[in-house]
Amino acid sequence: MTTIAAHTTEGINAIAHASHRGAKSFGQQVGELMQLGVESYYADYRARSTTYYLPSGAAHSVPLPAPSVEIPQTFDAAALKAAIRGAQAGVVHYPEFMQLSMAAGCVGYLVWISGKHVSYFGRKGEVHVEHFPS
Repeated sequence: MTTIAAHTTEGINAIAHASHRGAKSFGQQVGELMQLGVESYYADYRARSTTYYLPSGAAHSVPLPAPSVEIPQTFDAAALKAAIRGAQAGVVHYPEFMQLSMAAGCVGYLVWISGKHVSYFGRKGEVHVEHFPS
């Protein structure tokens, strides 16, 4: 098993906690994670955990304080896109984004930092892919 250097896990924890408070935008978070060598991460609303992956295969998980929102069976891509646009515009911060995306039927998402896109997942295997803004 590959281990992660202490300064990397400390950095991931600090970035995650600032994001959970709404103190960092998605772009800030991704930029800082790139500097730490993170290539992707998966936010799992149902497990209330985010796992960060490095190219070596090493992984580090951080508890995710997702709101108590019942995730519907139906995946509402339009509502999810509205939440994404709000976050991109800086009017929706992460705590609200979690609530809005969960209410839209999203169970989690995978951020492909090196691939520059995010895959959002619904309960029935639906996937919405959002490319990073240019």
